[in-house]
Amino acid sequence: MREISRLFDFPYHQLKNYKLDNALVSKQDGKWIKTSTEKYITQANALSCGLLKLGVEKNDKIAIITTNNRTEWNICDIGILQTGAQNVPVYPTISAEDYAYILNHSEAKFCFISDAVIFEKLNKVKDSIPSLKEIYSFENVPGCKSWNEVLEMDANSEFQAEVEKRKEGVKTTDLATIIYTSGTTGRPKGVMLSHQNILSNVLDSMDRVPLSPGQGIAMSFLPCCHVFERMLLYLYQYLGIGITYAESIEKISDNLKEVQPNVMTVVPRLLEKVYDKIYAKGTELTGFKKKLFFWALELGEQYQPYGANGMFYHLKLAVARKLIFSKWQEALGGNLELLVSGSAALQPRLTTVFTAAGIPVMEGYGLTETSPVISVNCEKNNGFRIGTVGRPIQNVEVKIAEDGEILCKGPNVMMGYYKDADKTAEEIKNGYFHTGDIGHIDADGFLKITDRKKEMFKTSGGKYIAPQMIENTMKQSRFIEQIMVIGEGEKMPAAFIQLNFDFVKDWAKLHKLNIGTTTEEICKNQDVINRVQKAIDQINPQFGKWEMVKKFELTPDVWSIDAGHLTPTLKLKRKVILEKYKELYQNIYNNVAV
Repeated sequence: MREISRLFDFPYHQLKNYKLDNALVSKQDGKWIKTSTEKYITQANALSCGLLKLGVEKNDKIAIITTNNRTEWNICDIGILQTGAQNVPVYPTISAEDYAYILNHSEAKFCFISDAVIFEKLNKVKDSIPSLKEIYSFENVPGCKSWNEVLEMDANSEFQAEVEKRKEGVKTTDLATIIYTSGTTGRPKGVMLSHQNILSNVLDSMDRVPLSPGQGIAMSFLPCCHVFERMLLYLYQYLGIGITYAESIEKISDNLKEVQPNVMTVVPRLLEKVYDKIYAKGTELTGFKKKLFFWALELGEQYQPYGANGMFYHLKLAVARKLIFSKWQEALGGNLELLVSGSAALQPRLTTVFTAAGIPVMEGYGLTETSPVISVNCEKNNGFRIGTVGRPIQNVEVKIAEDGEILCKGPNVMMGYYKDADKTAEEIKNGYFHTGDIGHIDADGFLKITDRKKEMFKTSGGKYIAPQMIENTMKQSRFIEQIMVIGEGEKMPAAFIQLNFDFVKDWAKLHKLNIGTTTEEICKNQDVINRVQKAIDQINPQFGKWEMVKKFELTPDVWSIDAGHLTPTLKLKRKVILEKYKELYQNIYNNVAV
């Protein structure tokens, strides 16, 4: 089955082996619109012909910016790659200045966008992008050309023979895409990935996928410009699994019920929100139903894979699944067989309880620079261990440096950073990519991540603090929506905390407390502060004395991508957050008793 050597071979493989009528599905004007494998390829070829007519040469760069995932993204991706040009996907949520930086740095000649919101943002800076010849929109946007113009540019397919020549000239080792990492600091870096980099990652991840070829539906909502989602989109195409795009994160709950997918990728933040909603509904129950809910939840939290809990436990779990956890399944569409989690560390209790509920969560690990998967859990062959990110996939070698940094070698490791040979040489040494993550491999070959090397810090007493581990544990409190542990060079660790404001309001109502109405009033309310302190006091004993969060400040803002607290993949922008809350930092450390 390995006749594929370039990324644009995937839809042709699907046509030959599966020929789906629902290869790609998006919602338009309230209706789910299916695109068959055949139409997918026809439109990709039409786009390739149009691009050639526009004068696109091999190794030209063409950008795509879409607000939400949609069928047109894939058509453009294949259409661009077939010409020997490179696809430069851009996160929609970054600033207009970052749009300009990426398009200038990549020297993009054309840009395909989704809608008026992106056009308005891009329009502000397009005059500062001399390489950019034209912008084309998927939706009708006044003042912007339609992508249909490109599709119809070569109506008689006069350029198709030239497209075939271009395709033949593309080697597996050629550059396919430049993905600009969202980055938590500074300007984004352009990661160069070849066809082989991503393709090898798809094929080498295959034995970890418990799905039947030619069957099922995958729901996609993580941005296509994120390499994790993009790699999986190719994998679904290879397996003949139909892809349906969620409308947005706000509508994902409705979309799950409408589409009833078998598999979906998630980031930890989404799973945390799903769990919080389920938990909140459980607290609203009364009497026996409430007792039954929390009995099932407590049982789920004790779950261990491969029958390790014993027969009696699994008899009780079967009852819990029928009476309680079946409703979780229904809320997620009813057919989910697998959730794949990536991008950031996942709380082990979430993996545990969802898997106990019959919705297995397989956590993986990787970076844009590794195309992305380095390792992933899998229920087959005893390959699932909660609290780890699984064993390394085929053909990927992982070793741990003396300082604990995870190093990776394999066909998935990037070609380098675009126009930055020095940074490339800094990150790839002796063929090993230096991930910047700290971890270890246990006796059975499972990889466990403990923190980001760059995010670890020392207190003034010389003790190392791994903030991610502390943050992840603290977020188990329903009072805490977001938390960032601070204290580099200080006497002790402390934290900035964004409350789960909705939950706090419900808690106050239940206890008949007047905590105010604005987020500022809530953060200053002593009852709230005392309750958060109690939550921290309950969790702190899980850590060494030097790691315990001694003080905290509540932030009135809701941390978000738009406000600059979070990257597009929902990771903390630590330097930005520190800068935003300088005064709160001073409150913590100026008032500490010596």
